[in-house]
Amino acid sequence: MDVLTLILQIALAAISVLLVLLILLHKGRGGGMSDMFGGGVTSSLGASGVAEKNLNRLTITLGLTWGAIVVALGLIMRFSQDF
Repeated sequence: MDVLTLILQIALAAISVLLVLLILLHKGRGGGMSDMFGGGVTSSLGASGVAEKNLNRLTITLGLTWGAIVVALGLIMRFSQDF
């Protein structure tokens, strides 16, 4: 059980960093991938809508994975203690 907890904690830290980076890439007011890279993303990936859609999907998937790991760690900690 300790090895699983350690693996989940390392995965949680890595996913947290990736989520921060992906959220910073999202388009806000005057921002986003196309503005950050000078329009190179739109020319290399086709349309900017496709790149933004894929970024949204990836961010949502990582966010759900992050949430599942947090719940799993909470359950492991809750049921591993002796009452």
